[in-house]
Amino acid sequence: MKNSISLIGMAGAGKSSVGKMLATELNLEFKDSDILIESHYRKSLQEILNQQGYLKLREIEDLVIRSIPMDSVVLSTGGSAVYSKAAMQYIQQHSNVFYLQVPFNLIIERVPSFSDRGFAKKPEQTIEEAFYEREILYKQYSTYSIDNSAKIEECVASIIDLI
Repeated sequence: MKNSISLIGMAGAGKSSVGKMLATELNLEFKDSDILIESHYRKSLQEILNQQGYLKLREIEDLVIRSIPMDSVVLSTGGSAVYSKAAMQYIQQHSNVFYLQVPFNLIIERVPSFSDRGFAKKPEQTIEEAFYEREILYKQYSTYSIDNSAKIEECVASIIDLI
């Protein structure tokens, strides 16, 4: 029986907000892979991205996710975690994986600027192109897809109903 939950989705999908509330409701520990990266490397995601590039940031994300003990945890992953097959297999093996679906236009409303978020994409790729590329991977790796375009409480309730 898997006693952990992992949240995947685009930046702005609400993974951290939903994750914190879910962890509180279910009395589980909350972990955010982006925060773990920043605290371990003592740099923001954007600094890592600027200094080492998007591929290195994705590599770091993979290593950090696979190092998280997945016992009674709600894990909020970085949006680019789905580019690591190993990280995704790890969280699938140890948790129920929920893709927080939010339409692109709402993502842009929630995140007006991606320039300081440490958004790991190819330099020539637009945010919209990255969104649609990732959407396929989010659906592929998730156990469940949950709409999070309304209230966070509704999303949390839907996840609790499913588990």
